[in-house]
Amino acid sequence: MATKTYAKTAEAVAALTPEQYRVTQQNGTERPFFNEFHDSHDVGLYVDVVSGEPLFTSLDKFDSGCGWPSFARPLHDEHVVELTDRTHGMIRTEVRSTHGDSHLGHVFPDGPREMGGLRYCINSASLRFIPVAALEAEGYGEYLPLFEAKEVK
Repeated sequence: MATKTYAKTAEAVAALTPEQYRVTQQNGTERPFFNEFHDSHDVGLYVDVVSGEPLFTSLDKFDSGCGWPSFARPLHDEHVVELTDRTHGMIRTEVRSTHGDSHLGHVFPDGPREMGGLRYCINSASLRFIPVAALEAEGYGEYLPLFEAKEVK
């Protein structure tokens, strides 16, 4: 099985909507509660809109009430980079995708304790959602067992 490569390309950046570009390439933040995934309960995988690298799953998504999609943990630690963000008179931890170098959002230590205590507060505009039924067709079939194992429990 060939290893997938994920990268930021000029074509992928050119295909972004103005809002996706503002968020991912200019470190923007979308409006709370007025974004695609903040209240989505669909089952599947969230990937970087620029590089396609898998970032989060619906299995680790929870409703934090903040108005943005919130996740307890990244799917693969190596696909997420955490940086100190000192903008807006605050000190926060910014979250970026490793290969796409997309601004995703921020991580905070106020998530559900039973899920590890972290809240990855992520902009919907930085994500592309792939439903479980489309994982194989989209080239992410290796992640199907995650969701099948959850259904068995």
